[in-house]
Amino acid sequence: RLRKLDDGVVDATLLAIAGLKRMDMDDCATSVLGWDEMLPAVAQGAIGIQCRSDDERSLKYIDALNHPDTRACVDCERAFLEALDGNCKTPIAGQARIIDGKIAFRGLIAMPDGSLKYETESEGEIADAKDIGRKAGDELKERAGEKFFEMMVEMSPQQVIGQLTK
Repeated sequence: RLRKLDDGVVDATLLAIAGLKRMDMDDCATSVLGWDEMLPAVAQGAIGIQCRSDDERSLKYIDALNHPDTRACVDCERAFLEALDGNCKTPIAGQARIIDGKIAFRGLIAMPDGSLKYETESEGEIADAKDIGRKAGDELKERAGEKFFEMMVEMSPQQVIGQLTK
């Protein structure tokens, strides 16, 4: 993607700063988007490991890799997504982070073409992470109404591209 940028094929690109750092190319970044500028997809950047529930040996190793704050944040974000019945094709964004010993959450739902969006923010105790995410999802579901979600799902990528190229 950087080559396409250098060759003038594209005007801009969006890359993960972590990937650029791993390749010792972080000097290529012209700006880094912050918490207030753009919300990522739910659990973006978190690593999930699945394991059989009765595999005690593997579970012990996996537990050593767990980062409790990250897990609380991902639990909050996934509860938000679940409350909205979201999937990889629905424009739903959410991010939780730990600030001063509390969990802070921001969430967003939008039409695929960006014509309408709803946002929410909440915070609370880290132990209540899942409940905070679920309540945030329920709030947006209530505010947006059923018609919003019907339209969001019905709007195909082709319709969005067609609207963007008009």
